[in-house]
Amino acid sequence: MTFNPDADLSGNTTRRRGRTAAIAGGTGIGVLGLLALLAGPLLGIDLSGLVGGGAPGGGSEPAGGTAIENCETGADANADVDCRMAGAQVALDAFWEDNVEGYRAPQMIVVDGATSTQCGTASNAVGPFYCPPEEGVYVDPTFFQLMQQQFGASAGDLAQLYIVGHEWGHHIQNITGTMTEYPNNGTGPGSNGVRMELQADCYAGAWLGRMTEQTDADGDPYLEKPTETQIEDALNAAAAVGDDHIQEQSGMVNPESWTHGSSEQRQRWFAEGYQNGLDACGQVFTLPAAQLDP
Repeated sequence: MTFNPDADLSGNTTRRRGRTAAIAGGTGIGVLGLLALLAGPLLGIDLSGLVGGGAPGGGSEPAGGTAIENCETGADANADVDCRMAGAQVALDAFWEDNVEGYRAPQMIVVDGATSTQCGTASNAVGPFYCPPEEGVYVDPTFFQLMQQQFGASAGDLAQLYIVGHEWGHHIQNITGTMTEYPNNGTGPGSNGVRMELQADCYAGAWLGRMTEQTDADGDPYLEKPTETQIEDALNAAAAVGDDHIQEQSGMVNPESWTHGSSEQRQRWFAEGYQNGLDACGQVFTLPAAQLDP
């Protein structure tokens, strides 16, 4: 259990878009498929051409999607992954409204199969991502099954919230000007791209570390205090999307090509946020590269 069962999530504005499709890579995905699946999350790059499972041709979808129904309480979020995504949206908006002046919420889209975006196709083959021009977060919840089936990640409830919180972190970087201040300057362990990802990990940790203090209109906290097992689960997800861990699947680890940081770095900065709050997250862009490691 992650959400307080009594939390009021009825104000969620999460939408569903796409068409039902088979889970990509349910069988027979090799190294290339694993790289696509694990490089996709938090990248915002469409790698769906590398693996099967895109939406079938034909059909149509509402331009703005359809409302997520029957996701009213924390109990609903604990029982259903779509409602968990909708609940994350409510809790994240509440947190960032209190911490960013002039905060504006991103769109939260639950992807059913696949849907087009200004940043490419959103699907479980791509993984969750943030699309800056749309200010939209896209998540196909079947991606969490892929993390479990194809890579052995636990990908439990809190890990799922970490991943969504990371994408919200990119939205914060977008609306506060961080993306403009620290533009892409190539790859490598000290690059702006790696620092951007580590800060988003830190933001996700800060959110999860403070959400028992965030309450709905009735004073009920949105989330219950995570257990040590749940924290380990979130750290496991952070490790699974480390550049070195992904590159090990191809047999060669090259730090100079990193875009997201090592597993240890990602775990370290999630923990920094979780333990020390948002103030710790600004250090990502001021520390020398060597000090980004644990």
